[in-house]
Amino acid sequence: MKVIVDQNQCVASGQCVLATPGVFDQREEDGIVVLLTETPPEDLTDDVRQAVALCPAQAIWMEEEGDKVDEQGAVEGEGMVDEQGAVEEKGDKQ
Repeated sequence: MKVIVDQNQCVASGQCVLATPGVFDQREEDGIVVLLTETPPEDLTDDVRQAVALCPAQAIWMEEEGDKVDEQGAVEGEGMVDEQGAVEEKGDKQ
């Protein structure tokens, strides 16, 4: 798994730090997210997914092994995480 953050999009809510303090921190001066490790251990995967789901600015996302970028730049196997932390794969209809 690889974690990616967009500091320009971050609104400094701190939800990521509460969900996964070993992966995320915040800058002292403005509270913007700081990524402590781009490739956290596998046992933190569910916690990172929760951080992605909780981020109000959608400034955090993750790539998992097996994700492939298609011709349009979309990532196969990557889905949106809903409010409950469940992953909805692209193309899933409810």
